[in-house]
Amino acid sequence: MAHMMQFDLVSPERKLASFEASEVLIPGADGDMTAMPDHMPVITTLRPGIVRARGAEGEQEFVVSGGFAEITATSLSVLAEQAAPKAEATGEFMDGLDTGEGDGSDAAVKTAADLVALRAELGV
Repeated sequence: MAHMMQFDLVSPERKLASFEASEVLIPGADGDMTAMPDHMPVITTLRPGIVRARGAEGEQEFVVSGGFAEITATSLSVLAEQAAPKAEATGEFMDGLDTGEGDGSDAAVKTAADLVALRAELGV
């Protein structure tokens, strides 16, 4: 099998994933990133979007509202503010995500726009 890295995805509510992956696409705050084995160490913030991890059982997708990711040469750990498997990302789930719109900051406006784009991609 191809060179693999450990992928872990957790939210405050639960552990969503822990498996060996050949590549993981994350929605970084400064743009999408693909992490693969032997990646340079990076810690980045996440924007609302979809995490796509390719492992031995195929591709798995998860919706995240934001959070942090730590990438090393041998692993990727995602600490999500809120997360769910893509199949569970219903309109009700999306309605429960914190947009931060109330504070009026540029970051809150961007987060709200990212959530609108995510809803469109999910079709909810």
